[in-house]
Amino acid sequence: MTKAIVFDHTGPPEVLQWRTVPPVAAAPHEVVIDIEATGVNNADLLRRRGQYPNGARTQKILGLECAGRIAQTGSDVTEFAIGERVCALLDSGGYAEQVCVAASQVIPIPADLDAAHAAIIPEAACTVYSNLAMIAGLKRGQTVLIHGATGGIGSFAVQWAHAIGAIVITTASTDDGTDIARQLGADTAINYRSTDFVAATLDATDGRGVDAILDVVGADYLDRNLHCLADDGHLVTISGRGGSPTLDLSLLLARRASVSATLLNPRPLDQKAAIIDGVRRDVVPLLESRAITPLVHAEIPMHDAAKAHAMLESGGVVGRVVLTTAKSQ
Repeated sequence: MTKAIVFDHTGPPEVLQWRTVPPVAAAPHEVVIDIEATGVNNADLLRRRGQYPNGARTQKILGLECAGRIAQTGSDVTEFAIGERVCALLDSGGYAEQVCVAASQVIPIPADLDAAHAAIIPEAACTVYSNLAMIAGLKRGQTVLIHGATGGIGSFAVQWAHAIGAIVITTASTDDGTDIARQLGADTAINYRSTDFVAATLDATDGRGVDAILDVVGADYLDRNLHCLADDGHLVTISGRGGSPTLDLSLLLARRASVSATLLNPRPLDQKAAIIDGVRRDVVPLLESRAITPLVHAEIPMHDAAKAHAMLESGGVVGRVVLTTAKSQ
């Protein structure tokens, strides 16, 4: 038997309980990972509350990414070996001592990266790469606006965009946050509470606007984001918060701009595999060279997952909160 964090009904962080659960076993295309660390994502909080937009896929065991060592391989798996250090993008199940996942969603860990930092690579790397590289096509010399510079996704995106040679504009809620953003590689960092980020973005680009935007806020920013886009620009949003705003099609048409809205978790296996291939090829080398360093705000024992959720909900988190198991010691 193995243990995991489970919850019998939706509610506050206290519904999360550390219990014994049935063991997992690998199908032919899968591996079993002995988990050492798991990243805590906003999607986990939404699932716990019963607010995740794709509620039908809600699982009793949360956790969309992890790091650890391979404990078992399926009969068709040839690219990974038992004992190998890996991290993985999960459909669910990361708040546990073991998890089963398709080998196509597994990423080798750079040799000098510990489990806590490795555990928060998959969600951020796959979200950033799929949206900014694969959808928006961001390239060296282009300009990108990234919202939420100190969050798990935003901090990774700022580093990745800087590493590929893009010009990075970003937002944060405090002056301390903008200082952190500049340290991560942002060329322009805007405190959106004290400054109009649309005006500041247009000023930083001499009125041209940006080639791409990664938005973690949602509906409240839609119209303002559109006014930040350059001709042929692309807005990608990964948040549905804020209801159903009006989309100004005339503005999109005038600028030949486009908008995409995506969630990573509901994507089918083949799409996730294609994203992971790109991350292995283009992002892992940046992690190995330390051009990108995932930001860990705090490490909390997995059995105390409720504390981690409460911490994230309280605000002020820079980077990510990570749950660790006894195997990480």
